[in-house]
Amino acid sequence: MTGDGPSVPAQVRPTRHIVVMGVSGSGKTTVARGIAAATGLTFVEADEFHPPANVALMRAGVPLDDTHRWPWLRELAGWMAARATEGTSTVLACSALRRAYRDVLREGPPSLDFVLLDGPAEVIRARMARRTGHYMPASLLDSQIATLERPEPDERILTLDVSLTPEELVAAALDLLRL
Repeated sequence: MTGDGPSVPAQVRPTRHIVVMGVSGSGKTTVARGIAAATGLTFVEADEFHPPANVALMRAGVPLDDTHRWPWLRELAGWMAARATEGTSTVLACSALRRAYRDVLREGPPSLDFVLLDGPAEVIRARMARRTGHYMPASLLDSQIATLERPEPDERILTLDVSLTPEELVAAALDLLRL
């Protein structure tokens, strides 16, 4: 009889998963959206996964602590893992400031690339002053800079200078990630 053998799961095509990271105001969302537009990867803004209580704290100028971040990071890792299972590649805009946070995100999809947008605080502060409608106040920039743990040698993280234009940052990311 045909069809009586063991069932073989459908082959899922390999996926790519990228986290564009950095402090608030570094251009994560702009660059991640640019990568998604150029490649067709599914874009998501990590801030959309924050529960209302976290958003209220940030609006009030209160930095989040790890008790607020761990569930959020696990949810993001799970979201990327689920997309990988579906065969969908993703690009995520997420601060991922500490190594431990990046390690949680790495538990999600089978492989994960990071793009760190980094540079002078003055450039970032000026960008934050020009944007409207964002709940993260510029007053929290210093706490984010203090929290940022630079990539360690064993981490696969592409670092780009925030002094570049958004178009230059997207082009560099696409080129260096071979997208």
